[in-house]
Amino acid sequence: MKKIAIIAVLALMALTAVAQANQDPYYSRRATLFDELPIGKKDIVMLGNSLTDGCEFNELLGNRHIKNRGIVGDIVQGLIDRIGPIIEGQPKKLFIMGGVNDISHGVTADSIARVTERLIVMVKQGSPRTKIYMQSLLPFNNDVREWKLLKGRDHVVVEANILLEQVARRQGVTWINLYPLFADENGRLRAELTNDGLHLMGKGYLIWRDAIKPYIK
Repeated sequence: MKKIAIIAVLALMALTAVAQANQDPYYSRRATLFDELPIGKKDIVMLGNSLTDGCEFNELLGNRHIKNRGIVGDIVQGLIDRIGPIIEGQPKKLFIMGGVNDISHGVTADSIARVTERLIVMVKQGSPRTKIYMQSLLPFNNDVREWKLLKGRDHVVVEANILLEQVARRQGVTWINLYPLFADENGRLRAELTNDGLHLMGKGYLIWRDAIKPYIK
């Protein structure tokens, strides 16, 4: 039964990714653009959802080889669906962050970790020279703005990060724990870093930049 349940969750996530591409004009525009933009062996790819999408990493880090491949609303299965052109380009480095949208869809921490591990395995097999960096999920703050689909699910972020760190160690990729840098004393996203409880403002991206800078160089 447990195996059937896991398969059902993965199937649901795949269908959700397809629905995103078909129903969300922004997602489609972004995904099809990325299909056409080349990735090279000197490139550093930032792969993720709206948190990644919202940042100009190449400017913040002063590196023209950084390519942003974030899309608002993406789930981990969506990252898998979009990984083909990235693998084909054989980039130098790949930074991954994903999972909060999965949590809003009711997906468990265990399922997020399983699908993320599948993504990492795909990259390792298809582009073995690419250095992979697994970034933790960030906290959110429903006191700043209520995200109904995330209500009462703060603990899933913590659980997912524990499992994702285990995945990183098991797969031999670098784990970057950003969570403590963004969490307040109650485990919520620091209010001064966000205007909606989920996404980052400028100062938040500076913290992210400083955390990953040593891995970019």
